[in-house]
Amino acid sequence: MADEQRLLAGRYLVGDLIGRGGMANVFRGTDTKLGRTVAIKILKPDLANDPAFRTRFRQEAQAASRMAHPTIVRVFDAGEETVKQGDRVSREPFIVMEYVHGRTLKTVIAEGPMESARAVAIAEGILTALEYSHRAGVVHRDIKPGNVMITPDEQVKVMDFGIARAVSDSSSTVAQTTAILGTASYFSPEQAKGEVVDARTDLYSTAVVLFEMLTGRAPFRGDTAVAVAYQHVSETAVRPSSVNRKVSPALDHVVMRGLAKDRFERYQTAADFRDDLAVAAAGKIPAHHNDDAGTALFGPSPTAASRTEQALRQLTSDDTVTRTQRRPPVVWIWAGIASIAVVLVAVMIWVMSLSQAPVLQTESRPIPDLVGVSEESAINTLTDLDLVASVVTEESATVDEGLVIRTDPNKDSRVLPKDVVRLYVSLGAARVTVPDVTNKTTEQAQADLAAVGLASGSISKQNSPDRAAGSVISTNPAAATEVAEGSTINLVVSSGLVTIKDVRAQSLEVATDLMQDPAIGLTVLPVPDPACAALPGNPVTAQSLAPGDVPQRSMIELTYCSG
Repeated sequence: MADEQRLLAGRYLVGDLIGRGGMANVFRGTDTKLGRTVAIKILKPDLANDPAFRTRFRQEAQAASRMAHPTIVRVFDAGEETVKQGDRVSREPFIVMEYVHGRTLKTVIAEGPMESARAVAIAEGILTALEYSHRAGVVHRDIKPGNVMITPDEQVKVMDFGIARAVSDSSSTVAQTTAILGTASYFSPEQAKGEVVDARTDLYSTAVVLFEMLTGRAPFRGDTAVAVAYQHVSETAVRPSSVNRKVSPALDHVVMRGLAKDRFERYQTAADFRDDLAVAAAGKIPAHHNDDAGTALFGPSPTAASRTEQALRQLTSDDTVTRTQRRPPVVWIWAGIASIAVVLVAVMIWVMSLSQAPVLQTESRPIPDLVGVSEESAINTLTDLDLVASVVTEESATVDEGLVIRTDPNKDSRVLPKDVVRLYVSLGAARVTVPDVTNKTTEQAQADLAAVGLASGSISKQNSPDRAAGSVISTNPAAATEVAEGSTINLVVSSGLVTIKDVRAQSLEVATDLMQDPAIGLTVLPVPDPACAALPGNPVTAQSLAPGDVPQRSMIELTYCSG
């Protein structure tokens, strides 16, 4: 596979493809810095050039990165990689996520209806994740079996937060629109009608997933996404027990309340839903919740609309009303489907017109110049601007350790709140080891230093009894020391000389030992002086080399009194 050897952000090695979605492909990857397996989600190339999709993709990373909970797949990092294809350069957004060992709930459901206890346990896990995300201010908007992972130990992991809701152009079909808004089989009625969604939308979708776990099929099915969406709006689902007789009346009650068309008649919080599930799992039909909490959170139910919908529901469900036909004529059905399609497209075009330039102009802000600023200070600056900092470290010979080298996007680029800004922080210059150049000529030593990226500095001379003139005695810093690449290394070389003292008046034995000392290394030739009266110790009366620096390994004559 072509992507196997790709390296993103200089850190994430892309492996094999493990999943495909409407917006992105997911690959197994390796974080080379931490040595752990990750999942890498990469926006599809045909969507990567659409600013709306890139923005939504970033929002997904930002939404999930704010949450850290055992039931939610964690997001570790996000960014954009520059891709060059011929003369064309594009940016490819990616998200690095926790790699979960297991399989999707969709795969599990494909095996058939679940035991009620298992379905309840999985639904409680989904609701626990939603309770946490709703408190964090994040509505998932696309709860479905394909977005729920089940680990080998039956732990629930919810993923894919913050789906894109934008339509890139006015020619998008209804099927494209529904794919972006969510998945039709798990739509809430308000999603199908193009209304604003809230936390209760996720609870409706969870009820659909619970229905499917208990029965093995979705409550509404149709040939097209629009047909399914129409059923979510206008038709009442059958009770799960009518499909699977093993489902208890208590679970019927919970599922049907979760599937209420009017969101004010549904569960108002994930905690309420989960509590009733626990009661139903024990075989008891839950008492009706006090909905004051829902009224406080979402306001009172719209009166006129509610009365109209209630009247329509009564007409469609009251068996005492005389009907001339069991269902509306086919032409009415298709007229209704066409109307919904037109409304969906019109609403999305209207939303896009509101959410484009004015939002960017009012909410976007330029990235400040952070080059040369400390890592901590740069992160604080971005946080104050409501931006998310992602730190990448790299070596630099010109920027001190701990300071920002550059940012991506660079300074003055305009970004939206919660956008990710990558900070490239210096680790300092690369470290190299000073080579051992002792006994080498000055020219050889300088060449060896240059070969490892070091510069030769001053050259000082030092007397030596055994090192040839011009050969290196030592370096400063010393050999085997680790220094920054480009550092200057000073050389100490041999002068080819040694220093001798005045040994006259010393005894011949002492004078000889001084001259033959390894630190001097001269050859001594004693010369007797019979004209000098014999004295104890045979004192030296003359030396052939004057005190001071003399060539190494010289011969010196010591004249002494022999009597």
